Amino acid sequence: MSLAELAPTYLAALESELRQAIGSEAQHRQPHRGAEAPAPASAYLDEYYAMLAYHLGWTDGGKGGKRIRPLLCLLTCTAAGGDWRQALPIAAAVELIHNFSLLHDDIQDNSPLRHGRPTVWTRWGAAQAINAGDAMFTLAYLAPHRLRAAGVSAEVALDCLADLTQTCLFLTQGQYLDMAYEQRAQISVAEYLTMIEKKTAVLIAAAARLGARVAGAAPARLEAFYHFGWNLGMAFQLQDDLLGIWGDPAVTGKSAASDLEKRKKSLPVVFGLERSPGFAAAYAAPHPAGAPVAALAAELAALGAREEVERRAQATTTAAMEALEVCDAAEPAARALSDLASQLLRRNQ
Repeated sequence: MSLAELAPTYLAALESELRQAIGSEAQHRQPHRGAEAPAPASAYLDEYYAMLAYHLGWTDGGKGGKRIRPLLCLLTCTAAGGDWRQALPIAAAVELIHNFSLLHDDIQDNSPLRHGRPTVWTRWGAAQAINAGDAMFTLAYLAPHRLRAAGVSAEVALDCLADLTQTCLFLTQGQYLDMAYEQRAQISVAEYLTMIEKKTAVLIAAAARLGARVAGAAPARLEAFYHFGWNLGMAFQLQDDLLGIWGDPAVTGKSAASDLEKRKKSLPVVFGLERSPGFAAAYAAPHPAGAPVAALAAELAALGAREEVERRAQATTTAAMEALEVCDAAEPAARALSDLASQLLRRNQ
């Protein structure tokens, strides 16, 4: 079956699972053991839960994210011969981990907008947004406990939890590298690729493996699904790097060369910094907000940066599709996985 046929059912169930995972004060209330029961705290915590709902796109006209990672998790569970409904708790956990990282990233990157709306820290302040991120992280770790109720064995549930935990560690390493690299005048291509592996690829790879893990896939097949997700994640980020400099503003919804305006060290820039002292000097020079960057983009293209990143993106795209063949994905999810990969790897926004 196609992605268009499967996704609505999967995503509707996922949203329901996410709402149960976020819950409410009443759901997560600590049992009272004192002599006098306190007044219900729900009114006091309304805004606490409002921040989480807002970030997930459930209020104030939000759209939320595309739920790519949890959808991948559910599809790989089906593709490995399992019941995707059993994977809903771990798929929700993956999405909550992703969103916890975004809540903190927005503060660390000083980003005022996400999906066209003010970020949580912009609306409620950095301190509350940090706490909201911590809450999202904690709720992500409560979600997998629902695996047992879904019929998943205790052994598999523990393996899923260990996989998720290791992935979270990798995410923090990637974020550390990203912030550390911003303080350096120059980094190597190898250093950059390590950073995006940990910051982007590992969570997509883990999502693919977790779904197959719930389905009871053998170790070799688990690694095949992980390899598919890893290459998918690397190609996804490389495509983002290309769009951030040479994307069509009418399609991407942001100005052309937005990464250059912000002086981000995406892969094309890192490539240029390695090969041209002149470009490195121009990139490091003081610049007013809104200064033209067309000359920087043209110089990167002349240096072969665009061609090099396109080559790497195509190589990892090919590797992802080849890995999907090795996974021996079963219908009805096999075609949907191929559709999802194609959409992510050939997108223009």
